[in-house]
Formats: sequence, structure tokens, C-alpha cells
Amino acid sequence: MQLWVTESVNCGSLDAGLGVVGWLRIEEKESSFWGRRLFSECGVIEGTGKNPFTTREGTMSRKSMEDVLKTAGNPVEMLRNSQIGAYIYPVVAPEFTNWRDEQRAWQKTAVLFDQSHHMAEITVEGREAQKLLSRLGINSFASFPIDRAKQFVPCSYDGHVIGDGILFHEEEEQFNFVGRTPTVNWIQFHAETGGYNVKVERDDRSPSRPGGKPVVRRHYRYQIQGPNAWRILEGVNGGPIPDVKFFTMGRINIAGRKVRCLRHGMAGQPGLEIWGPYREEDEIRNALLEAGKDLGLTLVGSRAYSTNTLESGWIPSPLPAVYTGEKMKPFREWLPTDSYEATASIGGSFVSDKIEDYYQTPYELGYGSFVKFDHDFIGREVLEKLAGKPHRKKVTYAWNADDVAKIFRSFLEPGIENYKYIDLPQSNYASSSFDKVLKGGKIVGLSMFTGYSFNERQMLSLGIADPDIQVGDVLTLVWGEEGGGTRKTTVERHKQADIRVKVGPVPYSRDARESYAAGWRTHQH
Repeated sequence: MQLWVTESVNCGSLDAGLGVVGWLRIEEKESSFWGRRLFSECGVIEGTGKNPFTTREGTMSRKSMEDVLKTAGNPVEMLRNSQIGAYIYPVVAPEFTNWRDEQRAWQKTAVLFDQSHHMAEITVEGREAQKLLSRLGINSFASFPIDRAKQFVPCSYDGHVIGDGILFHEEEEQFNFVGRTPTVNWIQFHAETGGYNVKVERDDRSPSRPGGKPVVRRHYRYQIQGPNAWRILEGVNGGPIPDVKFFTMGRINIAGRKVRCLRHGMAGQPGLEIWGPYREEDEIRNALLEAGKDLGLTLVGSRAYSTNTLESGWIPSPLPAVYTGEKMKPFREWLPTDSYEATASIGGSFVSDKIEDYYQTPYELGYGSFVKFDHDFIGREVLEKLAGKPHRKKVTYAWNADDVAKIFRSFLEPGIENYKYIDLPQSNYASSSFDKVLKGGKIVGLSMFTGYSFNERQMLSLGIADPDIQVGDVLTLVWGEEGGGTRKTTVERHKQADIRVKVGPVPYSRDARESYAAGWRTHQH
């Protein structure tokens, strides 16, 4: 987190006394709480449109992600051997019961997802807030009234996806984006350097390893999903829920408080996302659990949480397309050396010397219906040229049970070489995963997010496939990395395995396919 101070300040234990206008670096991963404390106690300006690295003494000298890339030479080699370690869903307990029953609950009864900690958020406020966001997103803003939300997708100048997340239109000139860090970085960069008349407030994800320190966020954020969700919500509300349409916000009553809600679904089941001041999180959660105790409401731990997307069809972690391109260079120079982008990892059997081969367009990730050419946005010119052409498409790969069993058997027979371990229920071992999928020895697709669904009794992965690949085709996925594996801390020495996979629809869950609104996770261009 970057905070720019306008005068000499002293903030207690942080002792940020600076004799000139300067900058303070708050470690994003481990000190987000202190960053927020400094924001509230010290003189801070964000989103002024001024160059954040300029002081009264001139331009400050500090290392950036661009410097890291110059030193590394090839970004592919750097990311494939990143030492960042396993991606952690912070704070939330791994399991409350067991991950199998927690997965089962979102299809059979109801679940409570705690989303308060693993996502970053940034509020953009001011008369040019919509102008800024419209410039960054492929989405149309022609009709985006207050109390609506949308899946917001920004791209690079070359038309490749940087990330995505949910953008909430909360007040007349106020928007809040919630999602992974790369999109938050991209929004903040343009707010600070683009000359827009906006103010931004950023709240980073909770630290992966808080080490006993208190964790404080701006908001709690819960989702209640499942066949019994509506009965639970009506019970806690004290009556029928307002007619909240898909991706529309409303308000319900919980524990005597008016709570904002969004009609949304992650597991292909009816329900709401709710949020409010973090200090109220225990009160709201306890009220929900009490209302749902006789209706099977189940708390979902961090192990099961991320796997719901295997059934609902969202690829959550594409590689942000920021590592190349002259027009992207100012952003890389703005990013610090410990940013998500500079420390992220890529893993899997697909290997190319060109980092661009790891990028995806919105069309490939199923966002084709979101691309609207009714406004000027970064990447528009390239996407207009691609719009009428064939694209790779989003698919689900269902793994052959015998081939999966072969992987586990290799860990139970002394003296034989093991395959790459498959962790359950979520099997990714890098920030962004890329396993090659073959047909007749030729690469025809990529597997990008892998795990196990107890509901489907199936190992599944989400990915992309060439236009001529059809549902029902049987292909070969190569699991594991070449040459015994890279130097990532999550990779043990292993040999590669061929896994037969059957191409399936997106979403894989029938409930999700039938209940999601057109275009939400289901669109194939």
C-alpha cells in the first residue's frame, strides 16, 4: 500500500517524520492494518492526479517492478521460479466441519461464505469517478444507476485481461471495486497519475500470515447461498425479502440493522451477498447462524471456499497482462518490487519463452458479452479487430478417475518415482496455473484452475480450448512440470503424467447453468 504524505508527520510507533514531502511504503502483505491506521491519523492525499514520486527535492529514487524485470531478463523464467509460496486464503479457518460436507451444503442446504479477508477493495469517489472507470473497463456505463453492480473487466493496451471483480455503484459519485489486487493496482495507478478529479481509498486483503497481530478491514462481506438460503434470509429479515434482481443491490434487516445486499451467486444457487462495517461482523454472522441453525446453514472454510468456482465456471486468477508493452511501462515503473505482479508465480506443464502466450483476451475467458464499443476504453482498438474472429473458449475439463488414482498411487509405492502431488480439494500450486491440453500431440487448450468437487465426485479444471474443440471430446492434459519441476517452493521433485480429460460445459453444475443470468459466467463467444 502506498501512502503519500504532505508534511512532516509522526505517527507513534510508525514514526513517519519526514522533513520534505515524501512517501511511505506500507508492506501490503503484512501491515495493511497499520497502513489504514496511518491513513486515518496522518496527513495523506490519494488520487490527486499528481506524480506520486515527486518531492520538493525532485524525483525520488526507488526500485520498481520494471527494475525487477530488467534484472530477471525473461519474465517467464522469473514467474515460473517465484519464491512467493502457496496462495493463502487468509484469516478464515481451513474447515469448520470438513470440506466435503461444506461443498455438499451449497447444493443441498445453505452455506455462509466469509469473503471478508481474501479480496482487496478500492473506493473511487468524485465527479470524474465514472469517467475514470469507463476508461478502464470493457463494460458499458451507459446504464449503470446507483444500487447496481457489474463484473468489471479492465484490459491492457493490447487487449489482454488484467483482472476482474465486482464494481458496486454505491452513491451518486461513488463506486467500490472488490476483487484481486492487480485490478485494484490498475485503478489506483490511473487515479493517481491520470489527472482525474477523484479521491480513492484502498483497503488491501488481510495479511496471509498475521502472526498474532489484529486484522481489521473496512467491511465484513458474507454470502448466503443454497436451496435454503432464501428461507434463512427471510427469517433473519423478519419477513419477505425485497425483490432484488440479479446484480442489483437492496437492503435487508439483520439484528436490527439495515444491511446492504447484492443478488449474486457463486455456487449456482439462490442467495445474497451482504456487507457492512467490519466492527459489526460478529453480530451479523451470529444472527445469520441463529436463523439458519434448523435449515442446515453451514460455515464454509477456506479449503472448500475456492472450489465453488469449479462448479459455477469463473476462472479467478488469469495472469495480469502487464509484463510487456511500451504503453504499460509507466505502470510497471509505478508498481513496487513487492507488488502482486512482481512476486506472482506461474505453474504447470505449459512452457513458452514468450510471456504474451500466458495472456488471455476477454473473449477467451467468457467475457465477450461484456465488451461494449459504446465508449472509449484501453484496449478497444485491438478488441474491435478481434470481435468478429474465432476465439479460444472457456470450458470445463473432467479428469479421468483411473488416471487421477495413478497419481496418488505413486505416493504409496516405495521405490518408484512420484508424479506431481494433487492437493485436495484445491489443487493449484501457483498464482496462475497453465497446464497444456493436447489432441494428437498438439496443444489445443490450457487448464487454468484445478480442484475436486465432492458434489460431482469429480476432479475438474477450468480452462480454455481452441474453437473447434467440442463438449464431449476426450483430450490429454499433462500434469506436472517438465524437467522434474521448477524452483517454486510449492513444487517437489516429480515426473509428469498424462491425464485423460473430457471436455464439459461451463458452468459444469446444471444448477448453475440454469440459474445464472445470460452472460454471467455462461457466455461463449
